[in-house]
Amino acid sequence: MRPTLGLVSRVGAYGGWPSPNGSLGPMSRTVEDAARLLDAMVGYDPEDPSTAAGVGKAPSSFAAELDARALKGARIGVVRDSIGLGSEPDSEDFARVTAVFDRAVAELTAAEAHVVDPVAIPGLHDLLAQRSFDGTAESFETWMRRSAHPPYPTYADFVAHPLYDQIMWRRSGGRPPAWSGTAAQYAVARDQLLTNLLTLMTDHDLDAIVHVTAEHSPTLIRDGVNPPYVNQKGAPHLNTFLYEVPSVSVPAGFTSEDLPVGITFLGRPFSDADMLRYAYAYEQATMHRREPASTTGVALAD
Repeated sequence: MRPTLGLVSRVGAYGGWPSPNGSLGPMSRTVEDAARLLDAMVGYDPEDPSTAAGVGKAPSSFAAELDARALKGARIGVVRDSIGLGSEPDSEDFARVTAVFDRAVAELTAAEAHVVDPVAIPGLHDLLAQRSFDGTAESFETWMRRSAHPPYPTYADFVAHPLYDQIMWRRSGGRPPAWSGTAAQYAVARDQLLTNLLTLMTDHDLDAIVHVTAEHSPTLIRDGVNPPYVNQKGAPHLNTFLYEVPSVSVPAGFTSEDLPVGITFLGRPFSDADMLRYAYAYEQATMHRREPASTTGVALAD
């Protein structure tokens, strides 16, 4: 889960305050676990001033509001536009993932949601292309200063390391060339895209939108550690671009090659409780999660 920025303090995390993009949230086996973790994580922290915006915006308990019937009557819009990093919409793998997502959308209807399929966010691709990496240095140095003896006192020291280019860029497939915006363009684009999203949701009376969590199957380790260093292929960045909105990803099933696919619920700012409720209802209706075959359960004594 990526909560609305302001609910959870980012102090002590790389990419945290004062970055506008960082948002910390729970990663868990189940939606209920995520809700219980979020109950413990939310709150004001004077070291992260962004949390002042979250005061009064969280329920007394996210876990207590979970409802297996929450999708009944909910209006859910489906974003079909390809917005993943390095996605190849004409590839077989993209088609396999899409087939699972199609079944997930049908499962929303079976759960008695009112599905609006598709919906299009105006200007989506052009605005996403205005992303900028400005602000990384300040948040990096704020993080490093928490150490009494930081290995890299400044961001310039960090990027000057001989291994930086190999590890940070070549192994991530390189900085996406379409991300060419300045800090000012990025800020304007975020405001415009948020306005476009909220207008779309209002015009269609939507409670949430959904999109496939990643448009390609998970990268195999051998492809990530060898040239051309494939990484994050097909991962949308809508929810990191619009840091004001919450999103929750839930298992949606497996491809014909038995690789996992997820569905992401995304909503209005501070609608975190609703996104958890919808995600929980979908999870309970489908139960797609499998325990990893490589692990065994451990019985704990009372």
